Amino acid sequence: MTASPSPEPTPIPPAYAGRWVALVKGQVVAQGQTREAAFLAARAVRPKEPLDVVYMPETLPIFHTPLMLSLRQSLPADQPIFLVGGAVRDAALAREDVHDLDFAVPKGALAFARKLADKLSAAFYPLDEENDTARLVIIHPDGSRDVLDFAGFRGESLDDDLRGRDFTINAVALDLHSGEVHDPLGGLADLRAKRLRACAETSLSDDPVRILRAIRQAAAFGLSIDPATRQQIKSAASGLPSVSAERLRDEILKILAGPQPDTALRALDMLKILPHILPELEAMKGVNQSPPHVQDVWSHTLSVLRHLEAILDLLGPQYNEQKSNADVYNGLLVMKLGRYRAQLAEHLSQKLNTDRPLRALLFLAALYHDVEKPSTRTVEESGRIRFFGHDDKGAQTVLRRAIALRLSNDEMDRVKTIIADHMRVHLHSDHQRKEHTISRRAIYRFFRDTGAAGVDIVVLSLADLRATYEHTLPQEIWAAELDACRALLEAYWETPEQVVRPPQLLNGDDLIKELGMTPGREIGQLLEAIRENQAEGHISNREEALAFARGWLQGHKGVKK
Repeated sequence: MTASPSPEPTPIPPAYAGRWVALVKGQVVAQGQTREAAFLAARAVRPKEPLDVVYMPETLPIFHTPLMLSLRQSLPADQPIFLVGGAVRDAALAREDVHDLDFAVPKGALAFARKLADKLSAAFYPLDEENDTARLVIIHPDGSRDVLDFAGFRGESLDDDLRGRDFTINAVALDLHSGEVHDPLGGLADLRAKRLRACAETSLSDDPVRILRAIRQAAAFGLSIDPATRQQIKSAASGLPSVSAERLRDEILKILAGPQPDTALRALDMLKILPHILPELEAMKGVNQSPPHVQDVWSHTLSVLRHLEAILDLLGPQYNEQKSNADVYNGLLVMKLGRYRAQLAEHLSQKLNTDRPLRALLFLAALYHDVEKPSTRTVEESGRIRFFGHDDKGAQTVLRRAIALRLSNDEMDRVKTIIADHMRVHLHSDHQRKEHTISRRAIYRFFRDTGAAGVDIVVLSLADLRATYEHTLPQEIWAAELDACRALLEAYWETPEQVVRPPQLLNGDDLIKELGMTPGREIGQLLEAIRENQAEGHISNREEALAFARGWLQGHKGVKK
């Protein structure tokens, strides 16, 4: 009987944790509470084959994954290495599909990662030579990838490193050799108690961006912030303006893209954080609106975030019958728009920047869609409150905030367009109109002006309507809005060449050659008129386009025939 010091060649299921197992060529053939019991049980079924008997420590399931096994097989026996941070926390929560992993080694992380890259056939990236950090990226045959970051201890020891982190739930380490869990600050107990607690009294003042991380993780994991940590947040908030715009941007967008963004924003408001990061939002508080609005502008905005999250969940890739049947509004939503689950998921998975999902921009636009209602508020003699121009002015305000947050030009254009046009679907869905169907011309113009952002506007309009009425929403108004949204999405995804982007039948040179026009603005106007009539179905070929152009010219005085 031998006790193998080398790692097992195949993953051993976590069900064997805390027991001795006997292996033949890496496969479990027997188990027992003692080494002797496992050995004797194995000999009864495999009397002649060489055995390895090893103890499976009680550890986190992630220790037994193929990736962890591959790493252990590639490690020198004398190289201390620990999985740390969010991957350990997520493993403790039994979360699957953890592909971003952080590792800590005593020192020499760059050199160690470079050698490990060769063994794992991974791409190597030095991240920060001064702080001894590097990244490996492993791309699998199915296109998925694992990102492994390596860093030297921040301190003299592993405990020093863990105590210097942000919150106790992130200050847990897993020994890659033994599977032993190091938890000097009781992070796993905090996780079980659903408590978010700072690692040290100066954790947040040392790095104020951790304030936003606290709010995000509390919302993401359903945690209550420890009272002492809450006090730290209030004390450290004044340091947020000194944080780089890029770091603020990343945390804000993670909050918006994560679960319960409305809850997170309420927490930021309650803790007096918003004036330090998104100061434009303060003016919305207490600004009353006329019916059918049932809330002031700020409360309405938070409700839009809540409804937007719920709508995207209902229209997500996985159909949830229980949620769909929760009320008549959900049922109608799924009935009319559920066919576009896959297209919507693909749309939201797109990225205008490699590091930021489109979903985050949609929620940023939702947060700012009514930001200029306070400045445009007027009260008519009848007492009705109006907000003329709040959409256009709001688009300029969000653009300024987007610039301050260092968003890319494409991201700026997207949020600006969403806010500038966020009222258009409502105008097309007026249930009191005699004709409820949106014309093909109107659909063409909508997507001509909004492009891909039109899809975001459609979804935002639904959340905006739900938040406007809340429980007072008449079913016929909701149905009319859904019909308008369905017509827009149907055209965008099912008949784009007929309605949204008709093929060009003529160009400017054709008009000059065939009709004797001279270069100028009229050529652009005529080409656009042709495309609109294509979208309406009145023009389908070049000959019809030329005939329309001749008639158009005859109706415009002063234009050369």
